[in-house]
Formats: sequence, structure tokens, C-alpha cells
Amino acid sequence: MQKTQLENLTIAVVGGGYGGAVAAVALRQLGADVHVYEQAPAIRQVGAGIGLRPPTIELFRRLGIFDAIAAVSSPSDYFEICTATGEVLHREPWPKMHDYAEVNHTRFIHRGDFIEALLRLLPDEVVHLDHRLTDIEDRGGSATLTFAGGKTVTADLVIGADGIRSAVRNQLFSDREPVFSGEHAHRTVISVDDTYGMAVDDNLRLYMNDKGTMVYFLPLRHRHQVSFDITALSRDASWAPEVTREGLVALLEDFDERLVNITRNLDLNAVTSRAVFDIDPVDTWHSDRVALLGDAAHAMLHHQGQGANQAIQDAGGLADALVEADSVAEALALYQARRKPDTDELQRISRKSWDADAVDTAFPEKSAIN
Repeated sequence: MQKTQLENLTIAVVGGGYGGAVAAVALRQLGADVHVYEQAPAIRQVGAGIGLRPPTIELFRRLGIFDAIAAVSSPSDYFEICTATGEVLHREPWPKMHDYAEVNHTRFIHRGDFIEALLRLLPDEVVHLDHRLTDIEDRGGSATLTFAGGKTVTADLVIGADGIRSAVRNQLFSDREPVFSGEHAHRTVISVDDTYGMAVDDNLRLYMNDKGTMVYFLPLRHRHQVSFDITALSRDASWAPEVTREGLVALLEDFDERLVNITRNLDLNAVTSRAVFDIDPVDTWHSDRVALLGDAAHAMLHHQGQGANQAIQDAGGLADALVEADSVAEALALYQARRKPDTDELQRISRKSWDADAVDTAFPEKSAIN
């Protein structure tokens, strides 16, 4: 699209998570009038740590926001997969780390720090909190949003970046419910001082047994902390299951005693426990004026660490498509054509989880996606 077309474009982003925030940053750089509508009344420090992969870091360099992210993250060289007692099964450098003009390490960041850093890149007046979407009307040449309380917004382009339970997706594209994986994830952040010497460097380690229990140990050195995640099999599909200290410790009965002790000493008030869900691939992500992005389009399980990364790649891909295409409708079709094959494959791979008896690579997606 021509520069003047982009500058006259009004865009409403539903959802202020990673993908929505990066989309807003990228689209504002094109000159568009972008506003973000987030249902939460405040931005809080929630969740634990994630890894931002080299292609994501390269996109941040392109957007000129690398320094803002680097200031609240730590670089990592490799991913190590271990038995429950710490025997190394496989160690592998992060894919694509050396594929760019500058070395792009995977960077570990706390989810809350990440969102805050992204939203600081946007003027206060374009981020609207406490806006819960209740209705969307696709009019072909525009789309109108209605929020709780009755406020309406009409935009030339609406981006549904509103997560796994997306109202935009459910109303316009697919009403299929999220799919329970048969797992629970229990996540928190602890001090390096409370890891019994296990925080030895800046690299991710996965410890797992043959019963389907996994511990993700992700250092956040810049915080002097570690993100600690126990993922285990469960038949309970409650969105936020209740847990006890005894129950968590029992999950790790055959693990390294240091991991057991870490679990025994956790502050349960700081542990977030969730049943793990994804969605089946959505056939169509867009109309002429509305597009899905991130988990709204392709929520995937966390085993490959790709959920946030793919949402961010969506944002960059959508911005690129708008520049290249002659119209919004053409851009949205191009965006889906480029992004959907990769995310479909990553959804499939992520459902495979890990098998302690068959670890050939730490990154099964690297030969299957761009």
C-alpha cells in the first residue's frame, strides 16, 4: 500500500498481549492510526519466563526496539534436555542464532517485564485498558467493535489479538472450543539463591521422567531469578485447578533432590496453576477487514516455546503484508498465506510434547518451518 494509504488507515487491535503490542508498534511505524483495546483494568506483573527466539530478536532489531527488550532480558546459547536426575540427554544451540548480520541469542524475559517494555513504546493515549469486547460487526469496508458499557469503535482494520478464548475468532471465524492437552502447568519465579546451586548459567534446562512430568528451569539472570515450571499429566480440565504443596512435591518423587527441595519451599501464593489448552487449526484467519493474530489464530502448547514468538512473527508479517499489498484485503490474504503453514506445523509438533526415551533434537521444528 502507498504511504498515504497507510497513514490514512485506522486500526483497532483487540488485546494488549505480546502480539497485539508488537503489531501496534510495527503498524504505527508505518504511519497508521493504531489503538489497542485491552480488557484488563491494569497491566500487572504476571506469569513467569519465556524465551524470545533469534528470528524474534531480529524483528526487534528491524523495528528499532531491540535495546528496550535487551534491557530487561538475558541472552542464552543453548537448550539442554536432561533426565529427572540431571543426566544430559541432548544439548543444542538455538537455531538461527548466527543467521543474521549480528548474532541473535535467544533472550529470556519475564512475561510481565516484556509486556511493560512493549507498552512503554506506545503513547499512553493509544492504549485503552478495561475494554472488554462484547460484539464485533464486520461491514466489509470497515468493522465496528462494541465494548462492555456500550462504547463503540469503527476501524478500517481490526486485529483480533485477544488470546486463546478470542471473542473475535468465536464471533467471526470459528466457535470451536479450546482443546485440553491432559496436562497441568504450575509456574512461578524464584530467587537464584533458592535453587540449591542449580542456576549455573543462562541456558534453559528441561528435566523429565518417563511418567510425563517435566520441569522447565529457565534463568532470568538480569533479575537474579529463575522461572520454574512443573508440567504434569492430569485428567482435570478445570481452567485453574487447585494445588497443594504435597501434590506438587509428589509429582517430583523421582527427580533430583534439589528440584524436590525447590518445590517443597515454593510460595504457593506465587504459583500460577493452569490446565494446558491449545486450539485446532483455524481454517480462515481473516475477512477483508478483520484478521486474527497470535493465540487467537493458532494457540499452541508450550512444549516448543513458540507461542509468544509466533504471535510476534505474526505482527511483523502483517506489517510487511500491508506494505507489499495494494489493499487491506489483499494484505490480509497474503499475511495468512505466509504465516499459516508454519503455525499449523508448530501446533502439530507442539502437541507431541517430549519423550525421555527418544530425544533426537531439542528443536523438532527447525527442519519443518521457515
